[in-house]
Amino acid sequence: MGTADMLHIDVMDGVFVPNISMGPAVIAALRDKTSLFFDVHLMVQNPLPYIGAFRKAGADGITFHAECGDSPEALVEAILASGAKAGVALKPGTGEEAIGAWGEKLSLVTVMTVEPGFGGQKLMEGPLDKIREIKKRFPGVSVQVDGGVNRDTAALVARAGADNIVAGTAVFQSQDPAGEIAWLRGV
Repeated sequence: MGTADMLHIDVMDGVFVPNISMGPAVIAALRDKTSLFFDVHLMVQNPLPYIGAFRKAGADGITFHAECGDSPEALVEAILASGAKAGVALKPGTGEEAIGAWGEKLSLVTVMTVEPGFGGQKLMEGPLDKIREIKKRFPGVSVQVDGGVNRDTAALVARAGADNIVAGTAVFQSQDPAGEIAWLRGV
């Protein structure tokens, strides 16, 4: 039986990405159902005004996109001041050089291997090349891969050096989600 190490929660605003998902109220409703780490991924154009609300709702870690409209330095400071761990996500076409000196304060870098906004996409291998450089520049950061990770691609992601993976469609569309998590954990 497999259990997840954390719950990765995608929040989409319909502006940064075309989809709209959930907000702090849904996260707050989930918080008392599990003690898992809540990794809240903000696919939001201007996340800065919402950091406090997501932390209050139960986010343990908050990840923003390097490509968003707010200052990365201000976002990292706001996330850390809230008591959450700070993370940044990079779209497939965004290089690791988008992470400035503020990267020293991050706990997590999420390498997107699909364009954010829709589940079930095919993993793009090119973005995996960023992992080694990120680990070299920021040895204390955990590197996560999000997008298209499944039984066909998990070994590729592991060989690239990812510390953890996000597997949404692979788990939620499986006939045996716990078994799928156990299999992915063994890669």
